[in-house]
Amino acid sequence: MGDEIATTGFHAEDFSLFARRLAEETEFARAMFADRRFSRAGFSLGFEIEAWIVDHNFFPAPINQRLLEALGNPLVVPELSRFNVELNSEPLALGADALDRAEEALSRLWSQCNAVAHGLGANMVMIGTLPTIRDEDLTLANISPLNRYYALNKEVLRRRRGRPLRVDIEGRDHLVCEHRDVMLEAATTSFQIHLQVPADLAAVYYNASVAASGPLLAACGNSPLLFGRRLWEETRIPLFEQAVDLPGVHIGPRRVSMGTGYLERSCLEIFEENLRDHPPLLPISFEDAPESLHHLRLHNGTIWRWNRPLVGFDADGAPHLRIEQRILPAGPTIADMMANTALYLGLIRHLVDLGGNGAGGLAFADAVTNFYAAAREGLAAELIWPGEGKITAERLLTERLLPAARSALPRFGLDRSQNRRLDVVEARARSGRTGAAWQREAFAAHGGNVLPLMADYCERQRAGAPAHEWDP
Repeated sequence: MGDEIATTGFHAEDFSLFARRLAEETEFARAMFADRRFSRAGFSLGFEIEAWIVDHNFFPAPINQRLLEALGNPLVVPELSRFNVELNSEPLALGADALDRAEEALSRLWSQCNAVAHGLGANMVMIGTLPTIRDEDLTLANISPLNRYYALNKEVLRRRRGRPLRVDIEGRDHLVCEHRDVMLEAATTSFQIHLQVPADLAAVYYNASVAASGPLLAACGNSPLLFGRRLWEETRIPLFEQAVDLPGVHIGPRRVSMGTGYLERSCLEIFEENLRDHPPLLPISFEDAPESLHHLRLHNGTIWRWNRPLVGFDADGAPHLRIEQRILPAGPTIADMMANTALYLGLIRHLVDLGGNGAGGLAFADAVTNFYAAAREGLAAELIWPGEGKITAERLLTERLLPAARSALPRFGLDRSQNRRLDVVEARARSGRTGAAWQREAFAAHGGNVLPLMADYCERQRAGAPAHEWDP
């Protein structure tokens, strides 16, 4: 999805050609998996942060092109809307002080972005859903002027035969709205973790990532408000799923989902499912040789599983596999996001080290149930866990999973000092003070006025202390 394209529309022959090349590359991928051609080197880590640009009144500022031109940093790229950008990190080998170095790099980049934004009369903010976003902001007038975004919008609407996209989310309040474009997706901004894994371990780490999603998300909520309504702790989850929904045009799962099950042998199963169950959405034709897997990678990029395997290439051209964990919100602070990373790494290493398929004995259906319960209720959610039955997310984390993550995290080669990041999660879990909880309290304290809420949020984000230390 990062490739710019030359057109905003397609013809029947484009879909036919793309389908042929996708089938050819999927067959080539089968041979690559069979011949063990994917890298079996160690673990490395990377990140994406989707961020907002806001004016001094904390409303969206549609100036990402001006900001990107002034910044001139290839690690910061456009997002779907003109008021969002995406920050990326260079990959780091996982070990020793990798999380410290990642935090330093992200902090430097964030400071650079803010300095440029301030020069343009704007501010930057990391938050899952922006409380000040208005329905009128989410129109095609604010789509980033790139062909791939216009093409995505056009194709989604064509598949829906002109029917508007309907959002219906019931939480503490109830939101129903309709849009005739995909811009609702722009209201969901995330912190995505990329973990490059040895190819022979990719399936078990993918399964562990799925199994860990419920308790991980419960500890990390930061998206409770949209259009003045108090919805889920992670409203991003139902909003994104409904914002690009294509009912009636798929055979298997929806394009945004937890998928259909754990992997049995390798990530090839997902690429085969993509070919079998998901019609091409952006049928761009490339002249690359099949071993580039260009069509396979583009197609995979238009199927937004919450945990997604990715194919990439090292600097020397060797293919590798990454697990992309997509469930986490942006913010509240870089310290919070690095704590979330430590929890993710510790949980999945713990699950993998238990043996078996990497899921720790958790049934896939229960992993899915946990995920949506956590998105809806956060730390108060009742989750299902092997050996525990039903247990609140707060108790599961503090009594069982955080101690397990502390033991497992150093097995990635990280210094034991990195366990201090799990102290942040533990304090958050014991106090119940996630970013979402703080936003709900601030919303109530300000009588539902989101402007002072955002002023307080941005001030605290700049100060950098993790959200569990924020005053109401």
